[in-house]
Amino acid sequence: MEADIRIARSEDSLAVRSLLDAAVLAVSDLDERVAAGDVLVATAESRIVGVIVLEPDSGTTRVTGIAVQRRRRARGIGTALVEAASDRGRLTAEFDERVRPFYESLGFEVEPAGEPERLRGVFDPN
Repeated sequence: MEADIRIARSEDSLAVRSLLDAAVLAVSDLDERVAAGDVLVATAESRIVGVIVLEPDSGTTRVTGIAVQRRRRARGIGTALVEAASDRGRLTAEFDERVRPFYESLGFEVEPAGEPERLRGVFDPN
């Protein structure tokens, strides 16, 4: 992997929002998530190249968004972000069918989420 993972800081918000926008992911409470320490970023060459947005949710941590710069995909950055997030315990996520292989490759148990072409995944690192 070519990036380091750290907790996002308030000055990272624009870069984080840009990555999420490029991935067509809307996170309405992004500033609050950053302030709470629930956003992790992957950095390379002093630039943010990946992001995962988390939200504590009844004893689990919900992944509300994950994005990696297009030119840096398939290099382990998304995997590293999820692994870092799993330090918080059990993870859940809802996602489109098209990213199912990514979540399954990380060990998420995947099931239908109730909406067409939407899936729910659960990952328990223990």
